Amino acid sequence: MVEAPRFELKDMPQDFYRHLLQMEGLIVQHLDLKLYHLIKLRASQINGCAYCLAMHTDEAMKHGETPERIVSLDAWEESPLYSDKERAALAWTEELTLIADSGASRESFEALKPHFTEAEIPWLIFAAVQINSWNRIAISTRSQYERATSASAPAAEKTPEPA
Repeated sequence: MVEAPRFELKDMPQDFYRHLLQMEGLIVQHLDLKLYHLIKLRASQINGCAYCLAMHTDEAMKHGETPERIVSLDAWEESPLYSDKERAALAWTEELTLIADSGASRESFEALKPHFTEAEIPWLIFAAVQINSWNRIAISTRSQYERATSASAPAAEKTPEPA
C-alpha cells in the first residue's frame, strides 16, 4: 500500500523551493535538455523515486525522447541506444548517486573529458546533485505525481521543473 503524502511539495518553504527551481533554470541553460532528462531518470531509478520517474518520463517524452530509450535506460550499458557521450554522463550520474559506494572514481571522471568541456563538467555534477536532492525530498515527503495536473500545463522548451 502506498503511504499517504506527509505534506505537499507546494507546502514546503517557498524560499527554498524557489531556489531549487532557480537552480533547475541554471542547469538547463548549460546542458542538453534530453541529456538532463536521462540524468534525472537514471538517478531516480537508482533512488527508487516514483514521483520523479513519472514526472521525468512525461517531461522527456514532451521534449522528444523515445519510449524505447526510456525503458532501456536501466540497461544503458548493454543497449546500443545511447551515445558514448550519454554513456559517460550516465556512468558519472550513477557514481554520484551512489557516491558512498563509488567515491566518484577517476575513471568515470576521465571518461567525461572526451565528450564534455571543462566548463560543462561542473554542470553535470550540479545536475546529479539536483536530481538527488529532489529524489530525497519527494521520497521523504511521500509526494505523489499527478499526471493530469501536469499534463494540462503547456510544454515549453528548457522550462525548469521540480524534481
